[in-house]
Amino acid sequence: MRKSLIAVGVALAMTLTACGSAGGGGSGPGEPIKLGAWLPLSGPQASGGIPQEAGTRVFFDQLNADGGINGRQVEWTAVDNAFDPQQTIQVARQLISRDKVQAIVGANGTATSEATFPFVLERNEVPIFGTYGGSTSWYDPPQAGLFGTQTLYEDQAVAAAQWALDDGAKKVTVIRNDPAAFVKVGDVASAELAKGGADVSTIEVKLGATDYSPFVAQIRSSAPDAVLVILPIQEAAAYLNEMALQRVQTRSYGYSPTVGNGLLDLAGANAEGFRAVSLTLPPTAEDPAVEEYRQALAKFEPGAKPDFYSLATYGSAKAFAQVLAGIDGDITSESIAAAVTSTGTIETGVMPPLEFSEDSHEGSHAVVHVEVQGGKFVDQGGFASPR
Repeated sequence: MRKSLIAVGVALAMTLTACGSAGGGGSGPGEPIKLGAWLPLSGPQASGGIPQEAGTRVFFDQLNADGGINGRQVEWTAVDNAFDPQQTIQVARQLISRDKVQAIVGANGTATSEATFPFVLERNEVPIFGTYGGSTSWYDPPQAGLFGTQTLYEDQAVAAAQWALDDGAKKVTVIRNDPAAFVKVGDVASAELAKGGADVSTIEVKLGATDYSPFVAQIRSSAPDAVLVILPIQEAAAYLNEMALQRVQTRSYGYSPTVGNGLLDLAGANAEGFRAVSLTLPPTAEDPAVEEYRQALAKFEPGAKPDFYSLATYGSAKAFAQVLAGIDGDITSESIAAAVTSTGTIETGVMPPLEFSEDSHEGSHAVVHVEVQGGKFVDQGGFASPR
């Protein structure tokens, strides 16, 4: 049986010792362990950033309520970056130079986080753990101090493509947006489908499109066995609504950005049967670790609805607590980075097991297959890695 949050807190209290100073700053015995993150808490990306902030915070709030780490509190500071790279650099300077954080935990964004690497990773040697986002270039070769906890989009695309192939799809349409990040993921999916013997076509949609009628008309005309959706959640919902309006019953598959409460709210019954790969178990899953998350959310963020976004960052925070538990000695930026690669397998229960080494800073390549059934996402077999 997975450990409860209380048990994790007790274990941390028994195994951790006082921290010193290194990298982005340290603190003496009895002082808080300082962590920080940048998140879009305003602007168009706030719909993801706000629940992500809640997920990390409620884990550390629960940990602190259970006694903290060796009697010391964890002080996690989240600062709004409005999803802007230049603003994120200023946030990073504030967190490291003024707030003296020892690690960045649960930050958001690929381009925004990458903009901070020269200052955070190279100049100050402060580790970054569990960014929501990422690129293969971050981890091949691995960068000192940079550790990922989510399966990258390319691996997600392969897993979704393999699911469609396993279901017998021989003719597949990939519908994706036009920016380079979507093109890359779509190309990876197309290559995997072609490798599996499928006839593949692509429909490109300008990012921000709201009228999906011409694109669904194309799908209806070509009559594929399956459609692979590489779109943000609002556009994925618009696509599903138009598919229902035009009575196109082709099965659709998505990657993790299509998975969330927003899809269910915007598409409603039209989302039924939609299949996708997720970073975590569903937030409504009847699972002990997920139930712990729901209880923490209810206690420390009353009124918040369980969500894939907050569950993912909650899982990253829980994983980071296990890294801290493995440190024998001062807790500093340097000792944290060293501990990540020596902790061994990290089990959070809510996301796939994480493993790090000196040669691999990607924590996982696995995903969770989920399907919309009865108005909610349902786990279709637990954690699985692409073949």
